[in-house]
Amino acid sequence: MKYIKPIALILVAGFVVLNQVQIVQAAMMLGVHEGMSGMMVRTFTGDDSRSAGGQGALGDVELSSVTSTAQGIAAIFPLQDITTSAGAIAMMVPQGTPSYGEAMGVSFDTPEQSLAVLAKAQRPLLASLTPEQKARFVNFASQPLGISCEYCCGLQAVGINADGTSLCGCQHNPALLSVTMWLMQNTNYSDAEILREVYRWKSLFFPKDMTELALKIAGGDTSVLQDLPGMVGGC
Repeated sequence: MKYIKPIALILVAGFVVLNQVQIVQAAMMLGVHEGMSGMMVRTFTGDDSRSAGGQGALGDVELSSVTSTAQGIAAIFPLQDITTSAGAIAMMVPQGTPSYGEAMGVSFDTPEQSLAVLAKAQRPLLASLTPEQKARFVNFASQPLGISCEYCCGLQAVGINADGTSLCGCQHNPALLSVTMWLMQNTNYSDAEILREVYRWKSLFFPKDMTELALKIAGGDTSVLQDLPGMVGGC
């Protein structure tokens, strides 16, 4: 009987070690690793875009003719469904955590904290792009799609230099660039699906401007939006 306790302890220890090995193996299968930016980076192996905000895939949306943020919003969002100001706010200003949020370490429910995380990640992300990813990023973000802090720092709809660096040193511009680059690196989102996520974050940072723009396009009344904050975070 005196050998029962040591044997039991050995068995328990064995189960603990086996459990830890299984956890590590599961993490490796999911492609989870600590990124250069301090974020938790997860490589999505499937098409995760349909769960990004629950708004469906946008693979067939053509962006080549888009020349402004307003045109981009009209191409990406179903503005015909907006009938009230509340509906516009619900469509444009996101809540909760997107499907990729945990991997990135961000959430729509913590805008200022997420803004800081995303802004800090911009330079490490740019440095970690492969030549192919960088070419795609520069080509995409240099189009007048509104991937910029155009509502706080005087930029227009383009927020990068020719080498992909940020045109502005505020937090908003680098944050939007980080969203763009991270999704290009870690998902198989189309350009339109990436732009939708950029617009969602931009709407979180500039709720009044983005919602007002959507309402104007939809033909709604923007007067009731005066109580929405003009900007989240400082320039």
